[in-house]
Amino acid sequence: MSVDYAALRAVAAVVRTGSFERAAASLNVTPSAVSQRVKHLEERLGAVLIERGIPCTATDKGLSLCRHMDRVGMLEKDLMAQLPELAGPEGAGQQVTLNIATNADSLGTWFLEAIASFTKASDYLVNVAIDDEDHTADWLRRGRVLAAVTSLERPVQGCRVTPLGSLRYQATASPDFVARYFPDGLTEEAFQRAPALTFNQKDRLQNAWAREVFGHDMSFPTHWLPSTQSFLEGSLAGMGWALNPIQLAKRPLERGDLVELVPGKVLERHLFWQINRLAADQLHELSRFILLVARRNLTSEA
Repeated sequence: MSVDYAALRAVAAVVRTGSFERAAASLNVTPSAVSQRVKHLEERLGAVLIERGIPCTATDKGLSLCRHMDRVGMLEKDLMAQLPELAGPEGAGQQVTLNIATNADSLGTWFLEAIASFTKASDYLVNVAIDDEDHTADWLRRGRVLAAVTSLERPVQGCRVTPLGSLRYQATASPDFVARYFPDGLTEEAFQRAPALTFNQKDRLQNAWAREVFGHDMSFPTHWLPSTQSFLEGSLAGMGWALNPIQLAKRPLERGDLVELVPGKVLERHLFWQINRLAADQLHELSRFILLVARRNLTSEA
């Protein structure tokens, strides 16, 4: 059975862009052509590959095809560099998009510098997915990304793993917040009334810090803020206490705009770079920039 790469490319383009219209524009064909290619492939396989919606998303089988096309795209990129005459009208000028996952705090402190350096040195595009560092490995397992920053030290099947270092956090709040909620110090009773800032339901950093400080699990109210920068700004505004990366909290602490709940108490999260083995050699430069920037910004494991 031959592989219909025009149809596979259409599926990957719809998933990447989120719509049939944008996929058609990226492939220099009509939306009808994209729709027909996807429909014929789904009929051939007897399975739905794309969930139609806003945006369009891939099913599990669709993701498998997209993962295959990621690898094909990288192989074609190398081949076209040597034999540009082989590029057809749909392949002309096509850039390969790399799907990568990381945690929000890495993106907000060091990761952006690394991928920006990589994109300036190559013609790859990147699609960065954000998830908690305890869950980015799931994106690798499901084949949704080729590489990820994760807290998982054990290699995901089919991946290479490299230690990056530790991202360090301090529990900080504004002086007014501390005066309001902790006038007699950080007691358990006061802590259970003071609102925290939490990224989402997967975010357990605040719970881990509280367990280390008090020696057991603690309950506390929380606000929900979905970005690293909003954590810092929410802390400065007196909205709640938060685990802020040391790199971001350093200057506000020096100015006195923030104070530590427990001076000198640091929470560390060990991070690792996991990359699909089949893509690792071709993406050597990506890994090189990731490791270079991480080891300049994170605490060494040694």
